[in-house]
Amino acid sequence: MIPPDEALDAALRASDEAGLPAINVAPNQGKLLQLIAEVRGARRILEVGTLAGYSTIWLARALPADGKLVTLEADPHHADIARSNLERAGVAHLVDVRTGPALETLPKLAAESAEPFDLVFIDADKENTAEYFQWALKLSRAGSVIIVDNVVRKGAVADLSSTDPSVQGIQRFVEVAAAEPRVSATSIQTVGGKGYDGFTMAVVTA
Repeated sequence: MIPPDEALDAALRASDEAGLPAINVAPNQGKLLQLIAEVRGARRILEVGTLAGYSTIWLARALPADGKLVTLEADPHHADIARSNLERAGVAHLVDVRTGPALETLPKLAAESAEPFDLVFIDADKENTAEYFQWALKLSRAGSVIIVDNVVRKGAVADLSSTDPSVQGIQRFVEVAAAEPRVSATSIQTVGGKGYDGFTMAVVTA
């Protein structure tokens, strides 16, 4: 049971009032993300898909005082809502919100030659998930953790005849991850307030 949290609850209200889609992670998954980041001892986190910054707040709370979280959001309006939510939550100083399609911002991020990320959370458009995963590998190092959300999709990912672009995108990601020798990965099914879905967790091994 996740107790009420003023900053997180306010972030959800602001998201609803701004008309953003209700596709943020569930509270228990947000807590899990925070715990994984803490167990990993993450100092640098990358998030692909900010929305209103709900999961961003969870992840930022796991960072040390000198940590950094870079979060990528395609929609400028969503990014503005997220910045406001992050400021209210008291974590804005830890977070760099970047706008633009992730397939454009990820190469720019790679060109900065900064330290690799300790944890990457991918929760954006599903059609490009395989590409986001490949960029996550480029921006990681041995020991980094990559988490990909919404990989079960109520079981639809097992339907190889599906014509849903989101399902096909996740199927392609699963194929890429399964064939990637540099990671050890598993997918975990989840059932909760947001229904039946799941996430993949991969540890970079080389």
